[in-house]
Amino acid sequence: MDASTPTPQPAGGPAAAPPGDLAIWFFILAELLAFGVFFAAYAFARARHVDLFNTMQATLDRPAGAVNTVLLITGSWCVARAVEAVGRARSATGARWLLAGIACGGGFLVVKGFEYGAKFGAGINLSTNTFYMFYLSLTFFHFMHVILGLVILVALWWKTRSGDYGPHNMNGIESGAAYWHMVDLVWIVLFPLVYVMR
Repeated sequence: MDASTPTPQPAGGPAAAPPGDLAIWFFILAELLAFGVFFAAYAFARARHVDLFNTMQATLDRPAGAVNTVLLITGSWCVARAVEAVGRARSATGARWLLAGIACGGGFLVVKGFEYGAKFGAGINLSTNTFYMFYLSLTFFHFMHVILGLVILVALWWKTRSGDYGPHNMNGIESGAAYWHMVDLVWIVLFPLVYVMR
């Protein structure tokens, strides 16, 4: 066979690898496992103290939780648009979308900060009761992940506006975006589980 003849591809095409670096997916899976253990422990404790959990849930600021849900979902959408723009060699547009995602994440931190301030101001802490021990632990664990996610997004924005990412160099921005989407996904589970479900 002539060496210049292209090798035929299977009908279904090559298997698509997950976007970004493989290492970030191992990290994401480990993080999801940690949150999964947290969620299972919360569900177990809730089953043993249904009345306490129902009563304490009513003291949470659900509108603030809903606003934060919208902020994170919007932030993830902005980050997805940024990745798409960079893949089309539109770095300036991608950088603007990343800034919008950063603004959404920053808004989440501000809203959550006001929530924490109200609870701490009322004398609530980890030792108040079982519900608040879980609420503060789970949400603060997620809060720290949002902070890390924002640090990553800022780094992505800096490199994107410098033109370091493009159609032939997507690994870094796809890896960072995958982590941010994980943070969003965890909140989408956490919000109804802790704030809403009875």
